[in-house]
Amino acid sequence: MAGPAELLRDFVNTYDVEDDADELASPAELSMWLRERGLIEDGDRAVDEDLVMAARLREGLRRVLRHHHDAGPYDLPEDLDAALAELPVRVTLAVGTPGLRPALTGVAGGLARIAASIPAAHSEGTWRRLKVCAQNTCQWAFIDSSKNRSRSWCSMRVCGNRTKTRAYRARRRAEGSPRSS
Repeated sequence: MAGPAELLRDFVNTYDVEDDADELASPAELSMWLRERGLIEDGDRAVDEDLVMAARLREGLRRVLRHHHDAGPYDLPEDLDAALAELPVRVTLAVGTPGLRPALTGVAGGLARIAASIPAAHSEGTWRRLKVCAQNTCQWAFIDSSKNRSRSWCSMRVCGNRTKTRAYRARRRAEGSPRSS
């Protein structure tokens, strides 16, 4: 099973901003995604309300991860705060190790497991390394594995190159434009 940061990254990436493609476009797709990751049981089925909750959780997480490019504090988005409040977890001491477990069952419990991955990622030191691409048209989530945590793009070859090329062209245009006196 993937670690908490990978689970959060993969969940945020169920919506591809650039292609406007949603892996979780129906309750059945949400159920399948959660089941494939062992977050719900075979008999659990999502309903429309679960799909709305999943989208609120996912897009709230995406907004928070945008702030991980700078080390400063940020306000928790209201919709994410509300989603987290609807997905209660409880402290457990399974095998003597503290952890968070969903207080709910079914699909809501699966979404609560995703929410419980936030403090788990924090405790293993990967929460602040979770970011979304700084390219506005991309917003793909990634785990910054750079030593100084300075990575800005999901891919230097694609989004980093696009950004640097745009900046270069803008500088060239500015250098070639007549200056006003």
